[in-house]
Amino acid sequence: MSHETQVILDRVVLVKVEANIYGARKKLKKEDLVLADGSKLPPEDLASLGSKRLLDPDQLTVFNRLKKEAERICLRVGTRFLGGFAVPVESAASITAELERIALDFAAAKTEFIAGYDAAVTDWVVRHPEFAGIIEQAVDSVEFVSTRLSFDFLVVSVGLPDRLPPADVARLDSKISSLSEQMFYEISVEANQLIEQSLLGKEQVTRNALRPIRRMRDKLDGLGFLDHRVAPVVSTIDDLLARIPNKGAIEGSILQEILATAMLLSDPDKTRRHGEGLLAAQPPVVDDDEVIEHAEPEPPATPTPVFAETVPDNHDFADLFDGIFDDEIEPESVSEDWALGVLLDKSQADAATNDSDEDIQPDDQSDLVAVTADGDDEDAVEHSDQDYWF
Repeated sequence: MSHETQVILDRVVLVKVEANIYGARKKLKKEDLVLADGSKLPPEDLASLGSKRLLDPDQLTVFNRLKKEAERICLRVGTRFLGGFAVPVESAASITAELERIALDFAAAKTEFIAGYDAAVTDWVVRHPEFAGIIEQAVDSVEFVSTRLSFDFLVVSVGLPDRLPPADVARLDSKISSLSEQMFYEISVEANQLIEQSLLGKEQVTRNALRPIRRMRDKLDGLGFLDHRVAPVVSTIDDLLARIPNKGAIEGSILQEILATAMLLSDPDKTRRHGEGLLAAQPPVVDDDEVIEHAEPEPPATPTPVFAETVPDNHDFADLFDGIFDDEIEPESVSEDWALGVLLDKSQADAATNDSDEDIQPDDQSDLVAVTADGDDEDAVEHSDQDYWF
């Protein structure tokens, strides 16, 4: 097992959510159908019959909602892995607490459903009197239905036995290496939801539109160890959030930057290439702890421009994205080019004012804290079930 795989396994736990929901369906049989004279059904090797509902499906909505909520909780900080969710170790406790709450809600809903099961079946028969016979003959007992409704979860660490064939070790390495791809894909899904539902065609938006941006930022930050290209992307989002006004509607150029950032995040490949390009533009980091002992002192030499090849002489960072969105890959749409143009214009504007503003520091750091916290108008929807994932 590679060192990178071991590092990742040491930093995540696997959360398995097991939600069993009674389907309230039975296979539709030939004898359930009343055919007109001379008509016949196709043979089974050609077509199969569907299913029949035994009660109102709305009766089961609460269980499906709780299952989806459990998945959203895990996806908020983790990513899908091995039929469950790979979650950072430091987030395991909070995830467990929320899943415990869902388990209690599921149990309460089950008790209520079982108590009203017979009445629900009767109501369904009354609503479909001409098919009462085929419903009643397929109804399951309350005891059976109770066994088909359950919710549980499991939190485990993932590892390999000491001795395994190389092929099995390689298989796990492959699964682990795909975690970052899955993470970027999930981010792109939420970014597309944000664009379609809250940003496209809007001249201004409320501060609630920032919640998905912050959620994506926190997920990327928590799973940054999966891919080295995540950190600069998180910094880009932090810079954007820090410049958003504390109050009022969001509009104008800052709204265009939010849209451009969301469009970048909606494409996994461009997000990775953006992070890679930002890393390539950073100067190399010198470790101050690396000291050569017993070395003879040397006379000072004329400094050599170490960073000449990695940092341009001027402050124009327009070439910051060179090699990321080059001509080798044809732009997929005009809107993507526009989004990148907004980000490039932002980088150039920051560079132009860098010399005059670099020594100015804010007198009160509370301003920085305020802009990254949710606004007052978001509190009303803090615990809403509405989510951009589902």
